Amino acid sequence: MGRFSVEVKVMPRRALLDPQGQAVEHALSALGFPSVSDVRVGKAMTLELERPDRAQAERDARSMCERLLANPVTEDFTVSVKAVE
Repeated sequence: MGRFSVEVKVMPRRALLDPQGQAVEHALSALGFPSVSDVRVGKAMTLELERPDRAQAERDARSMCERLLANPVTEDFTVSVKAVE
């Protein structure tokens, strides 16, 4: 059984309005950073899994995203898996 570090990034879908991203973009402009654009606000999670192999760790992480960590209607996610030494 191996240990794997999983990094999950969840972002609002590009086609949908991101009010948090717009608020951050406007605030940055007001603070003197007017060239910032297309701000998107998401969330990042890290977790460790014990699984037989990397492929199983990735499958399980994707299943976690589909079932709990991301809203499949409004969010996209990426999963990165690395072996823990």
